[in-house]
Amino acid sequence: MSNATEVTDATFQSEVLESSTPILVDFWAPWCGPCRAMGPAVDQLAEEKASSLRVVKHNTQDNPNKATEFGVMSIPCFLIFKEGKEAARHTGMMNYDQLKAFVEPHI
Repeated sequence: MSNATEVTDATFQSEVLESSTPILVDFWAPWCGPCRAMGPAVDQLAEEKASSLRVVKHNTQDNPNKATEFGVMSIPCFLIFKEGKEAARHTGMMNYDQLKAFVEPHI
């Protein structure tokens, strides 16, 4: 089971945009090999940064609307939201250290 919370198009507003805690959104799909390969790093980050960062996963196959709204053209795509606004974006695979370095300036 993942340490990251699953969000949908319906819950995105309340779970992500209205959060007072910085949030990393992992836009992914079950058929995406690189997305699945990132899973352990995303879970590790969710566990290690639980006190300062929320980590959520958004399945773009089942919930395509928010990915389209935010211009996610390729997955995996990681967006950091602070106070309801996109603060950073990275598309493509990263190792754990790169993922951690990507989020740390925002928490």
